[in-house]
Amino acid sequence: MKSEAKTYPETAIIANGKFPDHPVPVGYLLNAKRVICCDGAADSLIDFGLEPFAIVGDCDSVNKKIAEKYQDRLFRDSDPETNDLTKAVKWCSEKGYEDIVILGATGKREDHTLGNISLLVEYAGSASVKMVTDAGIFLPILESTKIEAQKGQQVSLFSIDPETEITSTGLKYKLDNKKLTNWWTATLNEAEENSFTLEFRQGRVIVYLKFPEDL
Repeated sequence: MKSEAKTYPETAIIANGKFPDHPVPVGYLLNAKRVICCDGAADSLIDFGLEPFAIVGDCDSVNKKIAEKYQDRLFRDSDPETNDLTKAVKWCSEKGYEDIVILGATGKREDHTLGNISLLVEYAGSASVKMVTDAGIFLPILESTKIEAQKGQQVSLFSIDPETEITSTGLKYKLDNKKLTNWWTATLNEAEENSFTLEFRQGRVIVYLKFPEDL
């Protein structure tokens, strides 16, 4: 985790959840080349001391003074079938910004939190994306892969497709063609070394890596 955090995506998207205060997500924010705000998140970013590169969403919660000041970088998307985070990711993809970290997507409303996390696998089809919170990192996985971790790091797995059979190597509680039929099924696992592998033929999996206590 510590070595991973040294490489920062150029684009950070700030959702309108709890604004980050843990040093890891704040580091991503400060090292981003551009920060895209989901609608009202622009208020929090400006209060933090940074300016938005763009403000994207239906713009129903943007402070009027901010909307006027940054009208040249305000991009309205009124599509009722997508949330503001999806609108921001779509805007970034259209601009060619495909290496993305999502911040501030959890911590307020639980329904928004669950929705935002689940959408990661949708975004992963068109961008390199991860979600960083004040407690850890969510990674969308669409194929068998090796994941860097720290020995002893807490790991949880969530399968969007319950028929997906997953086999793990390097986790304390091994999965052997395991179907994750409920969200709790593969939570609270642990990395035995500095990496672990997940193997599955098809499906969409979300991996959660909790920050070590000393981070």
